[in-house]
Amino acid sequence: MTQLDSATAPLPRLPLLADRSVALVHEWFGATGGSEAVFLAIADLMPHAQRLVLWADEGVPTDQLRLSQSWMSRTPLKRSKALALPAMPLVWRTLSKETFDVVVSSSHAFAHTVKLGDPDRTRHLSYIHSPARYVWSPDFDGRGSHPALKVPRKMLQRADIKLSRHVHAYAANSIEVQGRIKRFWNRDAVVINPPVDTYYFADAPQADQYQSRDYLLGIGRWIPYKNFDLMIEIADAAGLPLVIAGSGPEEDRLRRLAAGKRVPIHFEVRPERDRLRQLYWGARALLFPAHEDFGIIPVEAQACGTPVIGLRRGGLLETVVDGETGFLLDTRDPGQYAAAVHRLGELSAHHIRRHAGGFSADRFADRMARWIDHAAR
Repeated sequence: MTQLDSATAPLPRLPLLADRSVALVHEWFGATGGSEAVFLAIADLMPHAQRLVLWADEGVPTDQLRLSQSWMSRTPLKRSKALALPAMPLVWRTLSKETFDVVVSSSHAFAHTVKLGDPDRTRHLSYIHSPARYVWSPDFDGRGSHPALKVPRKMLQRADIKLSRHVHAYAANSIEVQGRIKRFWNRDAVVINPPVDTYYFADAPQADQYQSRDYLLGIGRWIPYKNFDLMIEIADAAGLPLVIAGSGPEEDRLRRLAAGKRVPIHFEVRPERDRLRQLYWGARALLFPAHEDFGIIPVEAQACGTPVIGLRRGGLLETVVDGETGFLLDTRDPGQYAAAVHRLGELSAHHIRRHAGGFSADRFADRMARWIDHAAR
């Protein structure tokens, strides 16, 4: 049992470290995304902290969110994350002239290398969504194959290790990422799963809750490693309609593939949050045959009582209980996924919803507050 788990009395939520100067650091800030939600959840614990990012995408309300952007935001590099990556270690060392008592970084690239003060005085804590995939796992989802990264990759790996030696404590968003931190950086990390707004998804209008659950569902960005093409094959093999929600560069290819199938396949482009909840509640199951670091979407689905059928890899090993809240498979064979679809009647929607509650935003806030309070000493 860790010190985080053994603590019993809840810590005050706000404000944490009120008597100390704090900087919260994040990579680039997109309009939507799981890492951005984590950063804002951490910021809620320390409302007095300064919030520093590399840049914010168009449409992000930077003033409302109190985001201070780096000088990289004024360059063309912000339009290409792959090309910007080699320059990031330099940016993180020139981010601000201020010094802070505590720095908390939210990192999936190089934010954990930021240095804002004297290491003998400043405590640096880092929450890791993943060691930079472009650098450490270039073949994971295909995006690390950019030609500009082939030469500097080894150099970036060495820099990543060297420039992060001042980090005092790491937290990982999953056991999967905890293992990568140990393997790539030889550092230990406590696991704190990211926050999921399980209350919102569970508390749907009655009309949404009493849908017929007559289709399969796939949600996410339409890019190759998410395997939406496999979802189409699974639905066809299972003989059930499929709804694909999201957006991305694979849209045209997926629509062409869907056109040749015998089951109806409907595309929902960028659905609003209320519509997304409605889709979860109407689905017989969420298909998730991808290897993710954690995966918030499967937890949102389970909060709606919707089981998950996915790949026995990565975050699903933590978020789905095989045979109880869904089914996990070691294959990409559509026929075996279709067989799992026909076993969904074995599962309890009430049990699935109760399981999802263990990943709530409140639980994240409690564990994060305990970790920061302990590690910042």
